[in-house]
Amino acid sequence: MPRSFTESERQEFLAGKHIAVLSVAANDGRPPASVPIWYDYTPDGNIRVNTGAERRKARLIREAGVVTLTVQREELPYQYVIVEGTVIDATTPSPQESRVAIATRYLGPEEGAAFAARMDGAQSVLFTIRPDRWISQDYSTDQ
Repeated sequence: MPRSFTESERQEFLAGKHIAVLSVAANDGRPPASVPIWYDYTPDGNIRVNTGAERRKARLIREAGVVTLTVQREELPYQYVIVEGTVIDATTPSPQESRVAIATRYLGPEEGAAFAARMDGAQSVLFTIRPDRWISQDYSTDQ
């Protein structure tokens, strides 16, 4: 049987390098938006995501003010953390240091800085999300 992560296991898992799926309600007659996204997380902290300011997901996040972020491990043993959270800040344009930090998390220092530099001048928004509710499952005991 799967078990929930402890708080420290959850924080360690989220601090790892995973692609998240961000979901946000839609009120435009389409289903909710669910998109893969890079994120930044520090234990006991907030979650930050960066995206184009004019993208549909950015508009929907602003309108809804709440999101769900699913972070999963797709290899055995399966594990996931779902975060339901409130958007507490939206900074446009995204500060360069935030774009660099998020890109570096996934691409490493050199490529992350180069990726963030390519985004200079692009309209972007940095959303800060306060976690309100956690759901987690760890299937490692099923092995």
